[in-house]
Amino acid sequence: MSTAVKMQDAPVVNSLGFAKPPAETRVVVAMSGGVDSSVVAAMLAEEGYDVIGVTLQLYDHGAALAKKGACCAGIDIHDARHVAESMGFPHYVLDYENIFQDAVIEEFADSYLGGATPVPCIRCNERVKFKDLLETARDLGADCMATGHYIQRVDGTAGPELHCAADPARDQSYFLFSTTPEQLNYLRFPLGHLETKDETRALARKYGLEVADKPDSQDICFVPDGNYASVIEKLRPGAAEPGDIIHADGRVLARHDGVIHYTIGQRRGLGIGGLSEPLYVVKLDVDTKQVVVGPKELLATRTVPVREINWLGDEPFTARKEWHLGVKIRSTRPPREAIIRPISDTEAEVELLTPEEGVSPGQACVFYAPDGPRVFGGGWIWRG
Repeated sequence: MSTAVKMQDAPVVNSLGFAKPPAETRVVVAMSGGVDSSVVAAMLAEEGYDVIGVTLQLYDHGAALAKKGACCAGIDIHDARHVAESMGFPHYVLDYENIFQDAVIEEFADSYLGGATPVPCIRCNERVKFKDLLETARDLGADCMATGHYIQRVDGTAGPELHCAADPARDQSYFLFSTTPEQLNYLRFPLGHLETKDETRALARKYGLEVADKPDSQDICFVPDGNYASVIEKLRPGAAEPGDIIHADGRVLARHDGVIHYTIGQRRGLGIGGLSEPLYVVKLDVDTKQVVVGPKELLATRTVPVREINWLGDEPFTARKEWHLGVKIRSTRPPREAIIRPISDTEAEVELLTPEEGVSPGQACVFYAPDGPRVFGGGWIWRG
C-alpha cells in the first residue's frame, strides 16, 4: 500500500483575492451612476459575486437634475438603479447630505475664504466614501468594497500597496493619496489595470449598459456650473468683500469684488490693463482683502510645507531623515523630483529640486516612487 499522503488541494483564490467562490463573496460597489462604477458592478455580478450596489445622495440635486458633468445628481441615481435592475442585484440609495455638508462643503467654503485652493474630491473620498460608506459596507457583511476609481491595489511583501493606474491619462492616485492602509486592505479597484477608457466603454456595451456612452463627470458635484465664488457667497453671505489689487512692489493697481474670485497663478480676468508685463496672482491676503499680483517668476517655489500626511511606505515615515521621492502638487502635472524631510509622523518639509509655479495652500502634495508606479501617500500644503 502506498505510504504517500495525498496533499489537500490549495484553495482557489477568486479575482478579488478571497479563497472562496465568488457566490460566497459579498462585495459592496460604490455606484455614482457613471460608466466606470457601473462597469465594475456589472462585471462582478457577471462573475457571480454577491453584489450590493450603493449610491450616495450627497447634496440637494434639484438644481442639477438636467446637468451633465456632475456626479451623484438625480439622473445619476436613476442610472445606477437601472444598472442594478438590469444585472439583477440589489441597490440602495443612502442620504449622506448632512455628512457631506459637514465633512466636505463647510471646509471647502472656509478654505476658499482663507485664500486656499481646496480639493474637495479628496476630502469626499477620505471622509465620506472611504469612511462612512466603507463602514456601511462592513455593516452589510461585505468582504470588501469595490469602486470605479482608476488606481491599482497591489499585494506587496508588507501588505497591500497603492499603485498608479495603467492608463496615465485616467490615473486618480492624486485624489486617493489619503487612503489608509486599513482602508486599502478592504478596498478593490477592478478598473485600474485597463489601458484605456475605451476598454471600459467596450465592457459597458458588452454588458448592455445604457450608460456606455455617458460623458465623464467634470465639475465638483456641488458646483455644477464651475462657479466656485457663487457657491461660497451662498454659503458665507458677505464673503465677497471688495479690496485692492496691488503689485508685489506695493503699487495699487485696481479694485476687486472679493478675494474669493481669484486663485494663485491666475492670469486672465484680473481687470488690469495698460501694463507692459503679464501679471499673475502670487498671493491672496484675506485679512487685508488684498490680491497681490506680480511677474511669473514670483510664482516659483522650492520649499513646500506639508501636514496631515498619510504615509503608505513599508517603514515608518520618521525612520529616515530624508525620503527621495517624486511629488505632485497638481493633479494635472507629472511628479517632480523632491526631498521629503519628516518633522513628525504627519508633518514634513518638501524641497522641490526644480522650482514649481503656482503652489497654493489647500492643494495636495502626493508622494510617488522615483522609478515606479507606487504611491507613498501624501499630505496637504499649508502656509507653514
